[in-house]
Formats: sequence, structure tokens, C-alpha cells
Amino acid sequence: MGDQQRFDLVVIGAGPGGYVAAIRAAQLGMRVACIERATLGGTCLNVGCIPSKALLDSSERYHQLSHGLDRHGIRVGKIELDLGVMMGRKREVVKALTGGVGLLFRKNKVEHVQGCATIPAAGQVRVTGADGATRSLDAERILIATGSAPIELPGLKFDETHICSSTGALAFSEVPQRLVVVGGGYIGLELSSVWRRLGSEVLVLEFMDRILGPSDQKMAAALQKQLERQGIEFRFKTVAEKAEVVSGKVQVHCKTGEKSVVEQADRVLVAVGRRPVTDKLGLAEIGVEMTAKGFIKVDPLTYQTSVAGLFAIGDVIGGIMLAHKAEAEGVAVVERMAGEKSRVNYAACPSVVYTHPELAQVGLNEAEAAADHELKIGEFPFAANGRARAMGQTDGMVKVIADARTDRLLGVHILGPGASELIGEATVAMEFAASAGDLAGAFCAHPTLAEAIKEAALASGGAAIHK
Repeated sequence: MGDQQRFDLVVIGAGPGGYVAAIRAAQLGMRVACIERATLGGTCLNVGCIPSKALLDSSERYHQLSHGLDRHGIRVGKIELDLGVMMGRKREVVKALTGGVGLLFRKNKVEHVQGCATIPAAGQVRVTGADGATRSLDAERILIATGSAPIELPGLKFDETHICSSTGALAFSEVPQRLVVVGGGYIGLELSSVWRRLGSEVLVLEFMDRILGPSDQKMAAALQKQLERQGIEFRFKTVAEKAEVVSGKVQVHCKTGEKSVVEQADRVLVAVGRRPVTDKLGLAEIGVEMTAKGFIKVDPLTYQTSVAGLFAIGDVIGGIMLAHKAEAEGVAVVERMAGEKSRVNYAACPSVVYTHPELAQVGLNEAEAAADHELKIGEFPFAANGRARAMGQTDGMVKVIADARTDRLLGVHILGPGASELIGEATVAMEFAASAGDLAGAFCAHPTLAEAIKEAALASGGAAIHK
């Protein structure tokens, strides 16, 4: 066994929640170690948010060159795809960002410990390196930020070659002629978009009767229509029962109602959700309380578990599984440790589906808001927005939901160009408990896409100018 060292905080996991918590804790004067079994950055930087967005950007550029530039008076010759170069660019983006986390650790004097962690007792962490050597760390506090992993279905075991999780689907060596995607959530839709743009025939199988279950139903339905126009096929109320590889092809056995069919594909992506990564930490042995689904139970303000001095944040505690949610919890938990009264305003946490058009939302959807409020709703189409017209990207709209009595902003939903950036304005408004009138009265430069938010807010009060 190696040397034993004492830290104010030991963070297990260097994904967005863990590395942000480690850096903030160091800024607050704590002696910090952060343990990561693989590359810094976790799922998000290595096999999630960042590589998927790199491929979404590259594939959208390829698609634009192949479709529609002639309307702008731009004619190009034969378009060729070099998937190897595209994947190389993705890896360069990932390498730069993961390397950046290492630089931030060194700058803030966070000790990076590589290996797999277990917690033999409160205040103790044992790390086993790749060579089998162990090291013990004593800690006044331990923070678990080990994230999540793709859920594997019993009849569709991952081989990451033919039957893939999102990790495998981010690294195909060639464009599959036919891709079957199991799951109509944001991961399934984003990767469906990547491979459809690059030439795949894509079929999405979804257990529910629509895509994006947690999203506003009207906005999700509008996005579905756009994706169908792009050539993605959807089949709802469908269960994928099993898949088997036969002569290099995947046979997917699925059932819609009472009808059973076998779909053949070159590749299958299973994207039915994610599970918390808590195995091998030894949590049950030290008495950490868990939910029935394997999430760690924590105090909603301090993020402390049932074991004193042991904390958890991010995907392992449930809730919306987003990198920026984990980051916010990482900051809040260590600032609480330092005596500050930080907390996370989950009501102002945005989410984005990075398809084209993008779908972004913050706050409640219409069904959620209607459960406790009398509503007034304003909508404004991008087809009536000058900047969207000039860009030639008029699909989608903005939807503003407010309380009819108080005018308090309850939710904002944006389907359209640049929605992932536009939602920032609505997120700040939600954070400051703004009204729809506040959004309606705020200046917007002209012409900009943001004017659609202003017009939707005006429409909630029956005062839209350009609708």
C-alpha cells in the first residue's frame, strides 16, 4: 500500500460536476484531490456533450454544402465526405478540452489522482491504479461525482461495433447504410441527425407515443415534423425486444402493438437513458442510503448523504442529467462546505436538443404549468422574424408561458436557429423571477433572432406587433 495523505476534500470523478467542484474548493482554500479512473472531463468531454456537438457541427456543414446553398447564389462542385478527417477533428476538440482541465488543476493546485476509487469507511478513500498499486487518502470530506452510463437493454447487449451505446455511435469508422435508433430522447435524436446528414437511412423506435417525453408537447411535435422532413423515420409505441448479428447485419426484433417485425440494419444505437455509476465504490457496505433505481439520496441543500462527511452531486443523485446542472451543484456543495449559503435554482436550469432546428427550454412546459396555474401563452414564428428570413432559417417558433394572474414567467421554449444561445436570455429572466412583461419590454437589437422572444412575450399579452 502506498503513502497515506490527508485532504480537506477528495472528489471522486472528474466530469463537469467533479472537476468544477474540485477547482472551486481549491479557490476557497481547501487542499483538494480529484480521482479519475480515465481521462479528465468525464463522459461530457470525452464521449458525450463535446464530441457529439463537434460531429453535429461538422455534419451540419456537410449537409448545408449538399442542400440549399444554391438559394444563396453559392454553387459548389462535387461534395466528398472524409469521415476519418471528421473524426480526427472531433478527437482534437476533445483532447484540447480535456487537456485544459489538467491545466486548470495545476493552476489551482488540485492534485489529480488516476485510478479507481473505493470508500472503505467514512473519511477514507482507496485508489487502485492501472498497475494494481494502491494509495490511501484521508479526507475531512468526500464528494462523489461519478456520473452516469448508458442503460443496456437485456436483449440488446452492447458490443460497440454493431449494437452500440452513444459512445460507439460517436466513433463509427464508416457511415452505416441503415441505422436503427432505439429511443427518441435527446441523445437518440442528436445522433440520428448526425448520421442522417452524412447519408444514413435512419429509423427511430420509441416506446412512448412521441419523442422527447419531458419536453413541451407542441414544441416536440413541431421538431418531429422537421426531422421527418429531413428523412428520419419514427415508429412509436414500439418495443425493441432483442437484436442479433447475422452475416454482419443486425436483426432487430421489435413489436408495435400486436405486430412483430424484424428490422435489418448495419448498426443499432440504443439510447434509452442513463444509469448512475455507483458500483464498486462500496457505498452499501458503509451504509449510504440509495433509491430503488440506484441513485444516491442526499440532503437537497447540502448534498450530504446519510453518512456524515460524504456528499454526492450530478447524475448519481438523479434529477435532470445535464452537465451544467452538475456544475452548478459542484459549486453549491463546496461553497456550502465553506460556510456560504449557495443553492441551485433548478427551476432556471435550461435544456437543449442540438438538432437542426435546435429545441431549447427553461422552466415548465405547458402541461406542467397548467397543473398549478391559469396560463397565458404567447407564440411567435421565426417565419415572421427578419433575421431568420435573411438567414433562410425560418422553421420553428418561440413559446412563452406565464401566469395569467401575476404575469410571472413560468417557461420559455424555443425551436429554431440558435435556440441553444437564445435560451440564455430566458434563463436569466427566470433566474431573476421576471414577468412576461419584462421580456416584452426589454430592448432587442434589430434585426436579431432574439426579437422572436420579445414578440412571443408580447403575444402572451395580446400585443405582438409582427404577428
